[in-house]
Order: sequence, then C-alpha cells, then structure tokens
Amino acid sequence: MIPIHELLNRIRWDEKFGRGEFVIGYYDRVADCIVRVPLRRLFFEPGDHFSFDLYDDEGELHSIPLHRIKEVYRDRELIWHREH
Repeated sequence: MIPIHELLNRIRWDEKFGRGEFVIGYYDRVADCIVRVPLRRLFFEPGDHFSFDLYDDEGELHSIPLHRIKEVYRDRELIWHREH
C-alpha cells in the first residue's frame, strides 16, 4: 500500500488518473465513525504534508491529520484502505 500523501499527489498531478470522482473517508474522533467527503471539498496548504482543512456543514474549519484518512474511493470504487 502506498502512503496516503503519495496517492494524493498522484491524484493531483497524474492527469489521467486524477480524472475520476474522488471521495475521502476519514476517522472523526468525536463522532467515532468514518466521514466521507468529496476530495474537492478539502483544502491542502502548500508545503503541509501532514493535514488537510475542511469546512463542515456549519461552516466551521477543521484541520485533520492525514493519518486519519482511512479510505479513498475513485468513481465509487474503493482504491485505498487503511485499518481503523
């Protein structure tokens, strides 16, 4: 299994591979469950290889460590998984 930061870079920079619809599943510690969000809703600070930012439905900003990403889907197919 490739590290999540390498998969995210491939999605971003490999034009052919990155054409799909991607969904990221991350572990939410408060809700104690996997939350799935479209990749297009995530914000990555340039040079930050440890987390991403996400605005929730109430407009609150959350910074989420990459190690909490547990699933990646491409066109509804699971392509990457890490045990919870």
